[in-house]
Amino acid sequence: MNRGLIALGGLVVVVVVVGMWLAGTYNRLVTLDQGVQSQWAQVESVYQRRADLIPNLVSTVKGAANFEKSTYVAVAEARARVGQLTVGAGVPNDPAAFAKFSAAQDGLSSALSHLLAVVENYPALKATQNFADLQAQLEGTENRIAVERMRFNLAAQTFNTTRDSFPTVIVAPLFGARFTEKAYFKSAAGSETAPTVKF
Repeated sequence: MNRGLIALGGLVVVVVVVGMWLAGTYNRLVTLDQGVQSQWAQVESVYQRRADLIPNLVSTVKGAANFEKSTYVAVAEARARVGQLTVGAGVPNDPAAFAKFSAAQDGLSSALSHLLAVVENYPALKATQNFADLQAQLEGTENRIAVERMRFNLAAQTFNTTRDSFPTVIVAPLFGARFTEKAYFKSAAGSETAPTVKF
C-alpha cells in the first residue's frame, strides 16, 4: 500500500513537472509569436505610409511638362497591385502569401526607383518644393521600411530558433498552425547582380 502511494505521488510529480514545462514552452512561443506579429504590424505601417505618399508624388510628376507617362503609370499600377493584396496577421505564417506580399512591395520599390531616376532628367520638377518634400518623405520612408524589415527578420529568427530547438520542436506542432515557422524578408530577385554603369 505504501509503495502504491509512493508510485502515485511520483506519477503526480512527473505529470505536474511535464505540465509546467508544456505551459512554459507554450507561453514562450506565445510571447515570441506576439513579438513577430507586433513587428509585422510595424512593417505594414511603414508600407502603408509609402502607399499613402505615392498618389501625391504621381500627381506632382504628372504636372511636369513632357514627363514620360509610362513611368508614373508603372508606379500607379505597382501601387494598385500592392493594394489588391489581402494582408493580415497570418501572412508571416504563410510562406506563399508572404512571398506574394514581398514581391508586390519589391515591384513597387523598383517602380519608384525608376521614377526617381527619370526625374533626374527634369531639373524644373526637381526644383519644385512639393516634389522635394515628397522625395524626402519617400526616402525617409524607404529607410524606415529597411529598418522595420530587418527588425521583423530578427523577431522571426528568434521565434524560429526557439521553435526549432529541441525539445520545443516536438511540442510546437501540438498547438496547431499558430506556431509554424515564420517567413523572412529576402532581397529582391536580381539584386545580387550589380547594376551596369555607363558613362
